Amino acid sequence: MGRRRDRREVPGPGDDAEAGLEALDPSALAASGLPDDGAARDAGAAAAAAAETEGPTTPSVPPDLTAAAFFDVDNTMMMGASIFHFARGLAARNFLSGADLRGFVWQQVKFRLGGEGTPEDIRAHREAALSFVAGREVSELVELGEEIYDELMADRIWEGTRALAQMHLDAGQRVWLVTATPLELAGIIARRLGLTGALGTVAEHVDGVYTGRLVGELLHGPAKAHAVRALAAREGLDLRRCSAYSDSINDAPMLSVVGTAVAVNPDAELRALARKKGWEIRDFRSGRKVARIGVPSVLGAGAVAGAVAGAAAYRRRG
Repeated sequence: MGRRRDRREVPGPGDDAEAGLEALDPSALAASGLPDDGAARDAGAAAAAAAETEGPTTPSVPPDLTAAAFFDVDNTMMMGASIFHFARGLAARNFLSGADLRGFVWQQVKFRLGGEGTPEDIRAHREAALSFVAGREVSELVELGEEIYDELMADRIWEGTRALAQMHLDAGQRVWLVTATPLELAGIIARRLGLTGALGTVAEHVDGVYTGRLVGELLHGPAKAHAVRALAAREGLDLRRCSAYSDSINDAPMLSVVGTAVAVNPDAELRALARKKGWEIRDFRSGRKVARIGVPSVLGAGAVAGAVAGAAAYRRRG
């Protein structure tokens, strides 16, 4: 884990720039119902320190080095929960027992429907998420993740959200996934989609073997906002020129630290908050086609031609 950044080094949007990690939008925190505490800051710092950056995916496009886009994964970029699809694939390989999978699913349901929950709920979810990797080699899980992505995840990518990400890439911007999913799995998804990289929950490993412990906590709620801010400081991003996309009210803090927030396939609470704050809403659950998706305002008219070409190329690849 890299050194912990001084908070004065972490930029924020607008007048909150010098406030750094302390200045998460109080209204967004209240809407999410999630606490902003030291654990959230530590999880965000760990995720940003561990994030790897791939090379430019569209080298012919002049890079826009101060703007970027951040996408949640579950139900935003992918239909359903990526960690559940991964667990299903592990169970099919007898890596998990049926009882393990049922217990894991129950913890996922409680965690996602109940929000942050009590400290006991959080610990139970964390332990369930880590119990099946303790003592396993990182390389083994990464190899399995590649296989399971092809089998169970590739066909569950929301085409509309993928096209939005491509619009940012075609505008020369970098695109990161931001998710509670383990970093290794998040990185696989990002690479397969041709994105810049991923911020995910960091599982501790020593000599290439998972210990069963986390570095920090789950990258969830306010922790995502802290991770985005820490990455922005590292990469020289201007958060006022950045965009964030999510389906969940839990991500209201992350959506609030960027200049352009977009609610994608939003839950009822996030839809209401988006309307209140004037955030854009994209809902791909109605079966609308990529060609009918508008361009987010942050990209501007100059990006339209490249965006349409990128979306068409993606449809051909599919």
